[in-house]
Amino acid sequence: MRSSLIGKIEKAARYAQEPDRVTFHDFTATFKGEHDCYTLSYSNEGRWNCTCHFFPGWGTCSHIMALQRLLAIQLPREALKAPPQEH
Repeated sequence: MRSSLIGKIEKAARYAQEPDRVTFHDFTATFKGEHDCYTLSYSNEGRWNCTCHFFPGWGTCSHIMALQRLLAIQLPREALKAPPQEH
């Protein structure tokens, strides 16, 4: 293996131990829930969306809350806030 590739592999291993180096700004993910698979997204405008039936009425759901916990250190601060209550 070439020494330059070895150096990149070592650097990648160091980076992987520092997850706060990465911040997600927008993405789409598939979440396997108990009843179905749902598509979750986070937009550059700072908005969450989920295709589950609960999300439209509340602006959040268990799938988004789980993803917020999983990715907490990599998400922008505003992505971790709960939406304002409308009910």
